[in-house]
Amino acid sequence: MPIGTESLIHGAQTFLKPPYDKFNYWLVVVLRLKPEQSFDTATTRLRGMQDQIREAARAQIPQSQTIEFIKAPFTLHPVGRGVSELRRSYQRPLAVILLVVALVLLVACANIANLQVARATVRRHELSIRRALGAAPWQLVRQLLIENLLLASLGAAAGIVVASWGSGVLVSQISTQANSITLNVSLDWRVLAFTMFVTVTCAIVFGIAPVGLAARVAPIEAIQAQGRGGTDHGRSRLSGSLVILQVGLSVVLVVFAQLFIGSFKRLTTRPLGFDRDRVLLARVNAAQTPIPPAERGPFYHRLVNAVAAVPGVAHAAGSMWTPVDRSNYSAFVQVVGLPLGPASERISSKYNFVTPGWFAAYGIPLHAGRDFDAHDTKGAMPVVIVNEAFVRRFLPGRSSIGRAVNLSLGPRGEYSMGAKTIVGVIGDAIYMSLREPAPPTMYLPLTQWDLPIPLNASMNISVRAAAGAPAALASNVSAALTAVESSVTVRSQALDVQVNDSIRQERIVAMLSGSFAALALLLGGVGLYGVTAYAVARRRTEIGIRIALGAVPASVARLVVARVAMLVGIGAVAGTAASLWLTQFAATLLYDIKPSDPTTLVTATVVLAAVAAGAASLPAGRAARMDPVAVLRKS
Repeated sequence: MPIGTESLIHGAQTFLKPPYDKFNYWLVVVLRLKPEQSFDTATTRLRGMQDQIREAARAQIPQSQTIEFIKAPFTLHPVGRGVSELRRSYQRPLAVILLVVALVLLVACANIANLQVARATVRRHELSIRRALGAAPWQLVRQLLIENLLLASLGAAAGIVVASWGSGVLVSQISTQANSITLNVSLDWRVLAFTMFVTVTCAIVFGIAPVGLAARVAPIEAIQAQGRGGTDHGRSRLSGSLVILQVGLSVVLVVFAQLFIGSFKRLTTRPLGFDRDRVLLARVNAAQTPIPPAERGPFYHRLVNAVAAVPGVAHAAGSMWTPVDRSNYSAFVQVVGLPLGPASERISSKYNFVTPGWFAAYGIPLHAGRDFDAHDTKGAMPVVIVNEAFVRRFLPGRSSIGRAVNLSLGPRGEYSMGAKTIVGVIGDAIYMSLREPAPPTMYLPLTQWDLPIPLNASMNISVRAAAGAPAALASNVSAALTAVESSVTVRSQALDVQVNDSIRQERIVAMLSGSFAALALLLGGVGLYGVTAYAVARRRTEIGIRIALGAVPASVARLVVARVAMLVGIGAVAGTAASLWLTQFAATLLYDIKPSDPTTLVTATVVLAAVAAGAASLPAGRAARMDPVAVLRKS
């Protein structure tokens, strides 16, 4: 649609006319390059014109924004990538998950390579017969490669089926009640081509070991006795190396999973400073109502009073913004009576406009002074309530109640909100993000709105339930609001849902990393079991002789477990060292936990040791219970 039609939709609040035209942050500039121009050439030309563009636009923006306006050099981005907040939010987490997936694939391939080596060894007699009957080495190689490709293709086909289902589940986890995400995750030729490439590569690279064994098989082996188990040190070293690789990668994956799950757990259990369980949020949009912008303040108070009268409502209050809704509004603060520092060192504070009773609705304690009341009107003394973080930052060691603070929307006071008197101090509460400590925050009466634009066309009404789930009040609250003005639109959700949605990225990363770590443990356990069982089968004659000569079952079991313990120990050390390096790339995704957290590293090693012990215990038990007579009779 033409941008000029925006005024037909928003009427008097159009962003194309004063006073809203100074806040057009949502516009995106698109340029079409000349056919012979490169991105580098266009970028150089744009940056050469940047000062001229800044000066031409400076008069059209608020003075408070002129300091940082177009300060960063212009940068061009391909339009095909779009302008996506979703990409910016999930690009790094998904890159880390892609690394995790690659490690799981390596664990699986190492596992399969180990089993393939064992299988090729078992088939040496068959392969030598084929050589004796005239098959050339390249024909044996071709046979095994085709078998590997067939198995890999079947696995890839199953993986595509699972991925088609799983991608939809993943998108549903990204979506929230307030922001539904729709992504086209259907398969296309690029996805299929990539899958085919990975399939063929894995089949060839990890099939080299068994193929190499087949190429070196001699026809004479067809007539040699097959009953006596021997030890092929070359194959044993290869098998041991693959086990070490599996264990090391599994340690890395378990460490990643523990870090992400630990971060998510810390976020979900950290004190918020407000009650998240008994509050319903009702977002009211009055853009299509006949209420003039100048009369929205009294109108919003009527809406709050109507909601407060609904049965089952303990407290109701209105505000421009709600906790963890990602709103980021700040004003620069100067305490009256204290020296004014340089503009570059001025400190800002978050702020919100609320109605009386807002703190009671959220269960935020009032530590000093008073709450807002009906006397805090437009013509009354301008007042403000601050949190403890504000007092610590701006008034350390000083009495705060009764102190005046000057607020402005620019470090040089470009737009002054005037002096406000502190009448109350509340406890600290999370403001924008659960990852951040409670910032210095100010709360101003909604009736004393004094920003350079009219009161917003939308407002949040926070409803505290007297008992039970707050979502049960949604229909009655909506009915009360539309009874005051039928043309308002209302969207409701529990505060608990909004808080949970704010950490959906951490939830997805924890879920995926935990799932892949569990898969790696399963693969590693199966691989260790298979290798140990094969080693026991190869050494049946030796073990039978040991038992016949008087070896006790415990010593036989130790003989089997000792090699597994050595391989797991080497793999665990290598995996721990690799974890200390790789987890640094995920440091920005963690919360309140360091990538080198010793507890995490020790726990990952213990988990791997437990899986290895379980995988080796069954073959070791069978070896300890061998009947030496039956074994030697078959040898």
